Amino acid sequence: MPDTLLTVTNLKKVYESSTGSVEAIGDISITMRRGELVCIVGPSGCGKTTLLKCIAGLLSPTAGVIELDGARVTAPPPNMALVFQEYGRSLYPWLTVRGNVELPLRHRGLSRAERDRLVDDALTAVGLEHAGKSYPWQLSGGMQQRVAIARAVAYQPEVLIMDEPFAAVDAQTRADLEDLVRRLHLERGMSILFVTHDIDESVYLGERVVVLSKSPTWVQEDLVIDLAPERDQIMTRALPRFTELRTHVYEQIQRAKRGEAVRPVR
Repeated sequence: MPDTLLTVTNLKKVYESSTGSVEAIGDISITMRRGELVCIVGPSGCGKTTLLKCIAGLLSPTAGVIELDGARVTAPPPNMALVFQEYGRSLYPWLTVRGNVELPLRHRGLSRAERDRLVDDALTAVGLEHAGKSYPWQLSGGMQQRVAIARAVAYQPEVLIMDEPFAAVDAQTRADLEDLVRRLHLERGMSILFVTHDIDESVYLGERVVVLSKSPTWVQEDLVIDLAPERDQIMTRALPRFTELRTHVYEQIQRAKRGEAVRPVR
């Protein structure tokens, strides 16, 4: 089985309107290995969400090629799951927690017993085995986001795409959810592409941090995070190396904002 799971080659996206065109993404090329956790950061408005929508097959690029597991992406791939920031909009309030997690499995031709097994496993993985009969509106924001993650886990995707999923929760809940993502990655070998605007979060979570330039966007740096796989909110963040890495990423983003970074000539 090839080690490379996702390949983005010379991706470009231009938005056309009656008032003219806007070049959102200039030229992005990135790769992601199977079982890797890659974080993407960049200045506000640099096109992070546009990039994810193209990768997810929700938006057609103007130029370039996206391949997932060797197949070109031209529509939403069946072996991909997405978790968005606005968990309240992604959950159906009239379905129970179990019903929300099970929903995408209904289209996969699985038996009732297999669906139940996958839902039970996913709810246990996110710490919600006690909440299956509850409705989303009865849960806190952090628990609702756990439901959204459980639905993705139950679906068993080749790659999980997460678009600033913890931006709307409080700091303590965010830390708990970050540790949940790290655990899912390590224990289940999940391939995760995680977009965030939080620099510390990107360094804490990622095995690599891809820093994007300001729009029209290109990859300013692809940084390897050489921290131990097992991470702790207190001990890891207190490490001198953690401080060095987050300072480096912060400096890169500030350079991007000021337009100081120059794309290398190919």
